[in-house]
Amino acid sequence: MSDSATGEATGISALLRNRGFTGLLGYRLLALLSYQIVAVTVGWHVYEITRDAFALGLIGLAEVIPYFCFALFAGYAVDHLPRRKLGMAACIGLLLTTLTLAGVASGLLPAGVGGFGTLTIYAAIAVNGVVRAFLAPVYMSLFARVLTREQFPRGAGVGSVVMQTGLVLGPALGGVLVAWGGKTTAYLVAACFAAAAAAAVISLRVSEPPLSAARAPVFKSIGEGLRFVFNTQVVLGAQALDMFSVLFGGAVALLPAFISEILHYGPEALGLLRAAPAAGAVLMGLYLARRPLQRHAGRVLLVAVAGFGLCIIGFALSRHLWLSALMLMLSGMCDGVSVVLRSTILQLATPDHMRGRVSSINGIFIGSSNELGAFESGVAARLLGLVPSVIFGGCMTLLVVGVTAKLAPKLRRLDLRDLH
Repeated sequence: MSDSATGEATGISALLRNRGFTGLLGYRLLALLSYQIVAVTVGWHVYEITRDAFALGLIGLAEVIPYFCFALFAGYAVDHLPRRKLGMAACIGLLLTTLTLAGVASGLLPAGVGGFGTLTIYAAIAVNGVVRAFLAPVYMSLFARVLTREQFPRGAGVGSVVMQTGLVLGPALGGVLVAWGGKTTAYLVAACFAAAAAAAVISLRVSEPPLSAARAPVFKSIGEGLRFVFNTQVVLGAQALDMFSVLFGGAVALLPAFISEILHYGPEALGLLRAAPAAGAVLMGLYLARRPLQRHAGRVLLVAVAGFGLCIIGFALSRHLWLSALMLMLSGMCDGVSVVLRSTILQLATPDHMRGRVSSINGIFIGSSNELGAFESGVAARLLGLVPSVIFGGCMTLLVVGVTAKLAPKLRRLDLRDLH
């Protein structure tokens, strides 16, 4: 096939004409919007009932623990059962928990039992954690069925744009819905998004691999996935690089303190600074969708994560709102490169029969880094002070890049064409 024919086959227009791919993106966006609206609304809901900031922290804990407990089993299920049906079941689970929360908000269901005034809400969020463990593995496994390998890099860029768009629109839409129509309305709209996501994934026109009559035992199969990740240097290196950079370099958790103590603005600045990294990631995703990376991917990944660390240091040193927003937007652009390259590496390096398990392991890496990163930021700020703690995090990110480049030479020398 000539270069021009290859370009036409892998261009954005070809991707957007692919009904399987656009349907899969619809599934991802709709499920993400549902989840994000619930996340915003339930925080407001719990605080209205308890007036306790600690209760807000328990929301994350109520979701993360079930997610971690079920993630590996979800990956096993995706690799051994019909993927579209699992995606539909996960979205229906999201629908049911959201309707439960709507019932609590409207007074049709009790918020708690006995002395536990929010037990029903936390139970619904715990089920959401189980459901969320299935969403990403289903997406990753179907991604490889609707695109050719040559389309993976560009498809990962488009997928990143869709994900970041959902991360921006979801919380904003949730806030507007709560302010305009109240909590019940917000939950019901989220339930509609979940139902639409279920319809989108089950109606996908995609061939699924034949189911094996003889399935490996669950724990043996999970162990196979873990061994693949830990024995494949480019996969482990990419995941570890992302995990530790987010763990040490995340400054988002400290934004309210920076706005109040360093920049001396009010809550109106929070929306700007929270949106800045996502805006940068969207811009980079659009660029990489048009000009996907192929050569020197490993070096570019390392440089992007190092750039992320430098931007976080720049943010810590800034004393001007717009400069801080610029640093966060640039950090989002660097993170956007990392997300697209990591997704592409996972897709190209992972055998089709193992995509669910590898995706679930990746989810544990990324999920743990986001949650633990917020905790690390708070502890470091308490011990070192606000600005020094963020500078420390940026420097640790640079150190992680250096260590990864040293210990993972295959990742450092990686060219995506080698994985095709």
